[in-house]
Amino acid sequence: MTLKEKYRTPEALEELEKVVTAEFSAIQDAATAESFRIKYLGKKGLFRSLLKGLREMPEDKRKVFGGKLNTLRNTIEEQFNQAPWEESSVPAEDAGFDPTLPAWPFPQGSIHPLILIRNEICDIFVSMGFEIAYGPDVETDYYNFGALNFPPHHPARDMQDTFFVSGDILLRTHTSPVQIRVMEHQQPPVRCIMPGMVYRNEEISARSYCQFGQIEGLYVDKHVSLADLKGTLLAFSKQFFGDETDIKIRGSFFPFTEPSIEIDVLCFICKGTGCSVCKQTGWLEILGAGMVHPNVLHNAGIDNEKFTGFAFGMGIERIAMLKYGINDIRLFYENDVRLLKQF
Repeated sequence: MTLKEKYRTPEALEELEKVVTAEFSAIQDAATAESFRIKYLGKKGLFRSLLKGLREMPEDKRKVFGGKLNTLRNTIEEQFNQAPWEESSVPAEDAGFDPTLPAWPFPQGSIHPLILIRNEICDIFVSMGFEIAYGPDVETDYYNFGALNFPPHHPARDMQDTFFVSGDILLRTHTSPVQIRVMEHQQPPVRCIMPGMVYRNEEISARSYCQFGQIEGLYVDKHVSLADLKGTLLAFSKQFFGDETDIKIRGSFFPFTEPSIEIDVLCFICKGTGCSVCKQTGWLEILGAGMVHPNVLHNAGIDNEKFTGFAFGMGIERIAMLKYGINDIRLFYENDVRLLKQF
């Protein structure tokens, strides 16, 4: 027996009212609400089918049955339309469909240029025997400054340059704190690179940003010398920029290295003849480096009489800008698909 046949008498409408009311009360979400609407209130629903069957009834029964049926349908329909799921209810076959998504053929994404550069750099150093180490973005003053030989009143500790969270908790300004954490838990030989994001309270412009990626390297063992540092960075430069690349070493200063140096590579665009990218010098600055300061080794629990080491650090954005000819660092963080799809 169909539902139409079951509920086509005036007496059966009382049972129908109980059934419909119970199912209406059991509705929990838009999907079940839509199923209820289709079953009872839709164009092919039970109420419309029963109303169409009125012509088959005797006239005396038709008026009584039709009146009660219309009253019941109007009551249920009014309650349904006032329920909170009415606005959000969608047909079951449309569930999960997002009309804002692009149409076929679906556009394919690509790896972000900064991730491409980071992965390429990491792969080169891993091939040299370096391991990859990570550390927290939120650091303490000790790991970010104190253990790295920054004096108490060093300008790098100033709130104008550093994002302090609270007290001595801050967003790391370089990935060097990972060096301390690694050396605290591992005695030499230590050979690792440390990629990650760093944060500095700098004015945003075409050449600077409040966050950027860094990759630092550390090698600590017996008899490690500046010559080892030069050989490592020269091998990296030739593999990354090309076999014709050469490097130039300049003196510099960093609190956590002594001596400290900066490394320039032969401009891979003009090959040293001078161009707008290298400002007609023929050289491009890519990183800072030096021999690990004895105080840093001591703070990390390593015998600085027995072991020496070197460290270096480079900005991923700067390398990417040089390699890809991008003249505005902000483009890396604006998610403009016109730029990103090129990679």
